[in-house]
Amino acid sequence: MFNKLKQFKDLRSQAKTMQSALAEESVTEERNGVKLVLNGNLEIIELKLNPELSIESQASALKTCFNDAVKKAQRLMAKKMQEMGGFPGLS
Repeated sequence: MFNKLKQFKDLRSQAKTMQSALAEESVTEERNGVKLVLNGNLEIIELKLNPELSIESQASALKTCFNDAVKKAQRLMAKKMQEMGGFPGLS
């Protein structure tokens, strides 16, 4: 039982380390003057809209930027997890 608790504590510590490492990474997407920057924890760091575009065009560009940035961030997370050895014990 204590072995399982130690494994859980180690896993939790590794998850926190990985979360901190991902927070330092960022991905940027830009479409039609609309720019979105996400960190590796999928938090928006920067958002720039293009006032020359209509509301609909800004919304469309923002949607595309966000979806593409999330995909990039997910690939970044997977790569970082691999580099850090993944989560041992989870298979």
